[in-house]
Amino acid sequence: MADTEESVDAATVEAVGKLTEALETTEIARGHLYAFHQLTGSADFKVEKAIDLLACAGHRDVAERLRRELLGRNVLYGRWTFQVVEEYDDTYYQPFRELERETRKLTGGRRHLHEAALKRDRRTPGEPGHEATPEEPPIPPWPLRG
Repeated sequence: MADTEESVDAATVEAVGKLTEALETTEIARGHLYAFHQLTGSADFKVEKAIDLLACAGHRDVAERLRRELLGRNVLYGRWTFQVVEEYDDTYYQPFRELERETRKLTGGRRHLHEAALKRDRRTPGEPGHEATPEEPPIPPWPLRG
């Protein structure tokens, strides 16, 4: 098992980095799934409001049909959106995270080794905004006047 990024070969860094990149893409997909969940729920409440307004406007037949056929309807067979999110998390997302974490043992558990190397290569030591770590004292971007 590697302790430092220097002890990990480039092929392993690339492979583990690609898996981490795939996980990051999955995080974005999961966010879209949560947006789908929130937006669908919001739409259902708006449907309910429309039903009430239609009923008040004297269109009880239309309102009742909407209430019966659309309000609270499953988005997939037998499932509301929260169930879709839960199943995604349980059957895909959580195993993906665990497998990515396990695979990172090949890099000593370190994340983003490729990006760390890019930062090391691209930053300008001693320049404001180019600190190596958060622990490095910040360099003011202007001369201090005393």
